[in-house]
Amino acid sequence: MGLVVYIGNHYLIYGNIKLYMLDLNALSIFARVAETGSITAAARHLRMPVSTVSRKLAEFEDQLGVRLFERSTRRLRLTDIGNEILEHAQRGIEVSDAVADIVSNRRTEVSGMLRLSAPPNISDNLLAPLLGAFQADYPAVELRVLVTDRRVDHIAEGIDLALRLGPLADSSLVATPVLRYRHRLVASPGYLTRAGRPARPQELALHRLLAFAQSADRHRWTFQKDGKRETVEFRAKLAMNDFTGLATLLAAGAGIGELPPIVAPALFASGQLVEVMPEWRLPTQELLAVHLGKRHIARPVRLFRDFVKARAGEMAGILPE
Repeated sequence: MGLVVYIGNHYLIYGNIKLYMLDLNALSIFARVAETGSITAAARHLRMPVSTVSRKLAEFEDQLGVRLFERSTRRLRLTDIGNEILEHAQRGIEVSDAVADIVSNRRTEVSGMLRLSAPPNISDNLLAPLLGAFQADYPAVELRVLVTDRRVDHIAEGIDLALRLGPLADSSLVATPVLRYRHRLVASPGYLTRAGRPARPQELALHRLLAFAQSADRHRWTFQKDGKRETVEFRAKLAMNDFTGLATLLAAGAGIGELPPIVAPALFASGQLVEVMPEWRLPTQELLAVHLGKRHIARPVRLFRDFVKARAGEMAGILPE
Protein backbone atom coordinates (compact mmCIF):
# COMPACT_ATOMS: atom_id res chain seq x y z
CA MET A 1 0.00 0.00 0.00
CA GLY A 2 2.97 2.35 0.33
CA LEU A 3 3.23 5.27 2.76
CA VAL A 4 0.35 5.82 5.21
CA VAL A 5 -0.04 9.11 7.13
CA TYR A 6 -2.68 10.10 9.71
CA ILE A 7 -3.70 13.80 9.55
CA GLY A 8 -6.49 15.16 11.75
CA ASN A 9 -9.70 13.33 10.95
CA HIS A 10 -8.32 11.92 7.72
CA TYR A 11 -6.01 9.19 6.59
CA LEU A 12 -3.60 9.59 3.66
CA ILE A 13 -2.71 6.45 1.70
CA TYR A 14 0.01 7.05 -0.85
CA GLY A 15 0.18 4.25 -3.42
CA ASN A 16 2.04 3.97 -6.71
CA ILE A 17 -0.48 6.09 -8.64
CA LYS A 18 -2.92 8.00 -6.44
CA LEU A 19 -2.95 9.95 -3.19
CA TYR A 20 -6.17 9.29 -1.24
CA MET A 21 -7.59 11.58 1.43
CA LEU A 22 -9.99 9.30 3.33
CA ASP A 23 -12.50 10.26 6.01
CA LEU A 24 -12.09 8.16 9.15
CA ASN A 25 -15.87 7.72 9.26
CA ALA A 26 -15.72 5.80 6.01
CA LEU A 27 -12.80 3.75 7.31
CA SER A 28 -14.76 3.02 10.50
CA ILE A 29 -17.80 1.78 8.56
CA PHE A 30 -15.61 -0.37 6.32
CA ALA A 31 -13.79 -1.87 9.31
CA ARG A 32 -17.01 -2.70 11.17
CA VAL A 33 -18.52 -4.37 8.07
CA ALA A 34 -15.31 -6.38 7.65
CA GLU A 35 -15.26 -7.46 11.31
CA THR A 36 -18.91 -8.55 11.42
CA GLY A 37 -19.09 -9.91 7.85
CA SER A 38 -22.49 -8.28 7.40
CA ILE A 39 -23.80 -4.83 6.49
CA THR A 40 -26.86 -5.41 8.69
CA ALA A 41 -24.77 -6.42 11.71
CA ALA A 42 -22.41 -3.49 11.17
CA ALA A 43 -25.35 -1.08 10.97
CA ARG A 44 -26.70 -2.45 14.25
CA HIS A 45 -23.41 -1.90 16.06
CA LEU A 46 -22.83 1.50 14.49
CA ARG A 47 -26.47 2.38 15.24
CA MET A 48 -26.96 3.59 11.67
CA PRO A 49 -29.56 2.71 9.02
CA VAL A 50 -28.59 -0.26 6.85
CA SER A 51 -29.10 1.89 3.74
CA THR A 52 -26.59 4.46 5.03
CA VAL A 53 -23.93 1.83 5.75
CA SER A 54 -24.46 0.25 2.34
CA ARG A 55 -24.24 3.61 0.58
CA LYS A 56 -21.13 4.72 2.50
CA LEU A 57 -19.41 1.41 1.71
CA ALA A 58 -20.21 1.75 -2.00
CA GLU A 59 -18.92 5.34 -2.01
CA PHE A 60 -15.72 4.20 -0.30
CA GLU A 61 -15.14 1.55 -2.98
CA ASP A 62 -15.86 4.08 -5.70
CA GLN A 63 -13.36 6.53 -4.20
CA LEU A 64 -10.64 3.90 -4.09
CA GLY A 65 -11.61 2.42 -7.45
CA VAL A 66 -11.33 -1.14 -6.11
CA ARG A 67 -13.68 -3.86 -4.90
CA LEU A 68 -13.23 -4.42 -1.16
CA PHE A 69 -15.70 -7.29 -0.75
CA GLU A 70 -16.86 -10.29 -2.72
CA ARG A 71 -20.62 -10.35 -2.19
CA SER A 72 -22.93 -13.36 -1.93
CA THR A 73 -26.58 -13.58 -0.98
CA ARG A 74 -25.71 -14.38 2.64
CA ARG A 75 -22.32 -12.92 3.49
CA LEU A 76 -19.49 -10.64 2.50
CA ARG A 77 -15.89 -11.79 2.05
CA LEU A 78 -12.92 -9.44 1.93
CA THR A 79 -10.92 -9.33 -1.27
CA ASP A 80 -7.13 -9.47 -1.07
CA ILE A 81 -6.83 -5.70 -1.34
CA GLY A 82 -9.70 -5.34 1.13
CA ASN A 83 -7.69 -7.34 3.67
CA GLU A 84 -4.67 -5.13 3.09
CA ILE A 85 -6.66 -1.91 3.49
CA LEU A 86 -8.41 -3.24 6.62
CA GLU A 87 -5.10 -3.40 8.49
CA HIS A 88 -4.49 0.31 7.84
CA ALA A 89 -8.12 1.21 8.57
CA GLN A 90 -7.97 -0.43 11.99
CA ARG A 91 -4.70 1.31 12.75
CA GLY A 92 -6.15 4.70 11.85
CA ILE A 93 -9.26 4.10 13.95
CA GLU A 94 -7.11 3.09 16.90
CA VAL A 95 -5.19 6.35 16.65
CA SER A 96 -8.45 8.28 16.35
CA ASP A 97 -9.84 6.61 19.47
CA ALA A 98 -6.69 7.41 21.41
CA VAL A 99 -6.88 11.08 20.38
CA ALA A 100 -10.57 11.19 21.36
CA ASP A 101 -9.72 9.79 24.80
CA ILE A 102 -7.08 12.48 25.35
CA VAL A 103 -9.37 15.31 24.23
CA SER A 104 -12.36 14.03 26.23
CA ASN A 105 -10.43 13.50 29.44
CA ARG A 106 -13.21 14.56 31.81
CA ARG A 107 -15.29 11.62 32.93
CA THR A 108 -18.55 13.56 32.89
CA GLU A 109 -18.14 14.00 29.13
CA VAL A 110 -18.37 10.25 28.48
CA SER A 111 -21.86 9.38 27.29
CA GLY A 112 -23.78 6.87 25.25
CA MET A 113 -25.58 3.57 25.70
CA LEU A 114 -23.80 0.49 27.08
CA ARG A 115 -25.56 -2.86 26.71
CA LEU A 116 -24.28 -5.55 29.08
CA SER A 117 -24.94 -9.19 29.84
CA ALA A 118 -23.99 -11.17 32.95
CA PRO A 119 -24.88 -14.44 34.70
CA PRO A 120 -27.42 -14.21 37.54
CA ASN A 121 -25.05 -15.59 40.19
CA ILE A 122 -22.95 -12.41 40.18
CA SER A 123 -25.80 -9.92 39.81
CA ASP A 124 -26.41 -9.19 43.51
CA ASN A 125 -23.00 -9.14 45.17
CA LEU A 126 -20.72 -8.10 42.31
CA LEU A 127 -22.54 -6.74 39.27
CA ALA A 128 -24.92 -4.37 41.07
CA PRO A 129 -22.13 -2.65 43.08
CA LEU A 130 -19.99 -2.38 39.95
CA LEU A 131 -22.82 -0.78 37.96
CA GLY A 132 -23.52 1.70 40.73
CA ALA A 133 -19.88 2.69 41.11
CA PHE A 134 -19.41 2.98 37.33
CA GLN A 135 -22.39 5.29 36.90
CA ALA A 136 -21.20 7.37 39.84
CA ASP A 137 -17.99 8.00 37.87
CA TYR A 138 -19.67 8.23 34.43
CA PRO A 139 -23.20 9.53 35.06
CA ALA A 140 -23.93 10.29 31.40
CA VAL A 141 -23.54 6.63 30.34
CA GLU A 142 -26.86 4.76 30.13
CA LEU A 143 -26.74 1.06 31.06
CA ARG A 144 -28.98 -1.74 29.83
CA VAL A 145 -28.30 -5.12 31.47
CA LEU A 146 -29.46 -8.59 30.43
CA VAL A 147 -29.03 -11.09 33.27
CA THR A 148 -28.95 -14.62 31.87
CA ASP A 149 -27.05 -17.90 32.17
CA ARG A 150 -27.01 -18.53 28.42
CA ARG A 151 -24.30 -17.45 25.99
CA VAL A 152 -25.65 -14.36 24.25
CA ASP A 153 -25.30 -13.53 20.56
CA HIS A 154 -23.47 -10.20 20.67
CA ILE A 155 -24.48 -9.18 17.14
CA ALA A 156 -28.10 -10.36 17.07
CA GLU A 157 -28.88 -9.08 20.56
CA GLY A 158 -26.82 -5.89 20.39
CA ILE A 159 -24.70 -6.75 23.44
CA ASP A 160 -21.62 -4.54 23.77
CA LEU A 161 -19.93 -6.48 26.57
CA ALA A 162 -20.73 -9.67 28.48
CA LEU A 163 -19.32 -10.94 31.75
CA ARG A 164 -19.01 -14.70 31.53
CA LEU A 165 -17.42 -17.64 33.27
CA GLY A 166 -15.49 -20.37 31.51
CA PRO A 167 -13.38 -20.62 28.33
CA LEU A 168 -14.03 -18.57 25.20
CA ALA A 169 -15.07 -20.66 22.19
CA ASP A 170 -16.12 -18.00 19.65
CA SER A 171 -13.02 -16.73 17.85
CA SER A 172 -14.78 -13.53 16.76
CA LEU A 173 -14.90 -12.39 20.39
CA VAL A 174 -12.15 -10.91 22.54
CA ALA A 175 -11.94 -11.84 26.22
CA THR A 176 -10.23 -9.88 29.00
CA PRO A 177 -9.75 -11.71 32.34
CA VAL A 178 -11.17 -9.48 35.09
CA LEU A 179 -11.27 -11.76 38.13
CA ARG A 180 -9.72 -15.07 39.23
CA TYR A 181 -11.01 -17.01 42.22
CA ARG A 182 -11.66 -20.49 43.57
CA HIS A 183 -14.93 -22.06 44.61
CA ARG A 184 -15.02 -23.27 48.21
CA LEU A 185 -16.54 -26.41 49.67
CA VAL A 186 -18.86 -25.20 52.44
CA ALA A 187 -21.44 -26.29 55.00
CA SER A 188 -23.17 -24.91 58.07
CA PRO A 189 -21.58 -25.49 61.52
CA GLY A 190 -24.79 -27.24 62.55
CA TYR A 191 -24.56 -29.77 59.73
CA LEU A 192 -20.90 -30.51 60.49
CA THR A 193 -21.71 -31.02 64.18
CA ARG A 194 -24.39 -33.57 63.28
CA ALA A 195 -22.67 -35.37 60.39
CA GLY A 196 -18.99 -34.88 61.20
CA ARG A 197 -16.31 -32.94 59.34
CA PRO A 198 -14.66 -34.74 56.39
CA ALA A 199 -10.85 -34.60 56.32
CA ARG A 200 -10.23 -35.75 52.73
CA PRO A 201 -12.24 -36.03 49.48
CA GLN A 202 -13.04 -39.76 49.79
CA GLU A 203 -14.92 -39.09 53.04
CA LEU A 204 -17.44 -36.92 51.17
CA ALA A 205 -19.22 -40.14 50.13
CA LEU A 206 -20.56 -40.33 53.70
CA HIS A 207 -22.28 -36.93 53.44
CA ARG A 208 -25.26 -35.23 51.86
CA LEU A 209 -23.84 -33.45 48.83
CA LEU A 210 -25.51 -30.56 46.99
CA ALA A 211 -24.48 -29.56 43.47
CA PHE A 212 -24.85 -26.66 41.09
CA ALA A 213 -26.30 -28.13 37.89
CA GLN A 214 -29.16 -27.83 35.44
CA SER A 215 -29.87 -31.42 34.45
CA ALA A 216 -26.92 -33.78 35.03
CA ASP A 217 -27.41 -36.73 37.41
CA ARG A 218 -23.72 -37.37 38.03
CA HIS A 219 -21.40 -34.68 39.29
CA ARG A 220 -17.66 -34.31 39.80
CA TRP A 221 -15.41 -32.28 42.06
CA THR A 222 -11.64 -32.23 41.55
CA PHE A 223 -9.41 -31.20 44.47
CA GLN A 224 -5.72 -30.36 44.70
CA LYS A 225 -3.38 -30.48 47.69
CA ASP A 226 0.43 -30.34 47.72
CA GLY A 227 0.59 -31.31 44.05
CA LYS A 228 -1.83 -34.23 44.50
CA ARG A 229 -5.13 -34.34 42.64
CA GLU A 230 -8.21 -36.28 43.73
CA THR A 231 -11.59 -36.45 41.98
CA VAL A 232 -14.90 -37.28 43.60
CA GLU A 233 -17.84 -38.40 41.46
CA PHE A 234 -21.25 -38.42 43.11
CA ARG A 235 -25.00 -38.29 42.72
CA ALA A 236 -26.30 -35.16 44.44
CA LYS A 237 -29.03 -35.26 47.05
CA LEU A 238 -30.12 -31.93 45.58
CA ALA A 239 -29.03 -30.19 42.37
CA MET A 240 -29.95 -26.61 41.53
CA ASN A 241 -28.87 -24.13 38.84
CA ASP A 242 -28.74 -21.18 41.22
CA PHE A 243 -25.84 -20.57 43.59
CA THR A 244 -27.83 -18.11 45.72
CA GLY A 245 -30.49 -20.74 46.38
CA LEU A 246 -27.81 -23.32 47.16
CA ALA A 247 -26.19 -20.94 49.64
CA THR A 248 -29.50 -20.56 51.50
CA LEU A 249 -29.99 -24.34 51.65
CA LEU A 250 -26.43 -24.96 52.80
CA ALA A 251 -26.73 -22.33 55.53
CA ALA A 252 -29.89 -24.10 56.69
CA GLY A 253 -27.91 -27.33 57.19
CA ALA A 254 -28.91 -29.24 54.03
CA GLY A 255 -25.44 -30.67 53.43
CA ILE A 256 -22.09 -29.87 51.82
CA GLY A 257 -21.71 -28.00 48.52
CA GLU A 258 -19.44 -25.70 46.53
CA LEU A 259 -19.95 -21.96 46.28
CA PRO A 260 -18.03 -19.15 44.56
CA PRO A 261 -16.83 -16.49 47.03
CA ILE A 262 -18.88 -13.90 45.11
CA VAL A 263 -22.12 -15.51 46.31
CA ALA A 264 -23.60 -14.80 49.76
CA PRO A 265 -20.50 -13.32 51.45
CA ALA A 266 -22.68 -12.25 54.40
CA LEU A 267 -23.31 -15.92 55.27
CA PHE A 268 -19.55 -16.41 55.72
CA ALA A 269 -19.08 -13.17 57.61
CA SER A 270 -21.82 -14.15 60.06
CA GLY A 271 -20.50 -17.68 60.52
CA GLN A 272 -23.59 -19.35 59.05
CA LEU A 273 -21.34 -21.01 56.48
CA VAL A 274 -17.78 -22.31 57.00
CA GLU A 275 -15.26 -23.83 54.64
CA VAL A 276 -14.87 -27.61 54.58
CA MET A 277 -11.45 -29.19 53.90
CA PRO A 278 -9.80 -25.80 53.15
CA GLU A 279 -6.45 -27.48 52.43
CA TRP A 280 -8.07 -29.35 49.50
CA ARG A 281 -8.56 -26.66 46.85
CA LEU A 282 -10.99 -26.63 43.95
CA PRO A 283 -9.73 -25.37 40.54
CA THR A 284 -9.37 -21.68 39.75
CA GLN A 285 -12.28 -20.03 37.96
CA GLU A 286 -11.98 -16.99 35.70
CA LEU A 287 -14.51 -14.24 35.06
CA LEU A 288 -14.08 -12.73 31.59
CA ALA A 289 -15.20 -9.47 30.00
CA VAL A 290 -16.11 -10.40 26.42
CA HIS A 291 -16.77 -8.11 23.45
CA LEU A 292 -16.60 -8.07 19.66
CA GLY A 293 -13.40 -7.18 17.84
CA LYS A 294 -9.97 -6.16 19.09
CA ARG A 295 -10.12 -2.70 17.59
CA HIS A 296 -12.52 0.23 17.32
CA ILE A 297 -14.15 -0.48 20.68
CA ALA A 298 -16.58 2.22 21.79
CA ARG A 299 -15.21 4.31 24.64
CA PRO A 300 -17.92 3.33 27.19
CA VAL A 301 -17.14 -0.33 26.49
CA ARG A 302 -13.40 0.17 27.00
CA LEU A 303 -13.99 2.18 30.17
CA PHE A 304 -16.35 -0.39 31.67
CA ARG A 305 -14.02 -3.27 30.79
CA ASP A 306 -11.07 -1.55 32.43
CA PHE A 307 -13.21 -0.43 35.39
CA VAL A 308 -14.37 -4.01 36.07
CA LYS A 309 -10.83 -5.34 35.78
CA ALA A 310 -9.56 -2.78 38.29
CA ARG A 311 -12.44 -2.94 40.79
CA ALA A 312 -14.06 -6.41 40.65
CA GLY A 313 -11.72 -8.10 43.11
CA GLU A 314 -11.99 -5.29 45.62
CA MET A 315 -15.80 -5.18 45.45
CA ALA A 316 -16.14 -8.95 45.71
CA GLY A 317 -13.66 -9.08 48.60
CA ILE A 318 -11.46 -11.52 46.67
CA LEU A 319 -7.68 -11.37 46.91
CA PRO A 320 -5.69 -11.97 43.67
CA GLU A 321 -4.83 -15.62 43.01
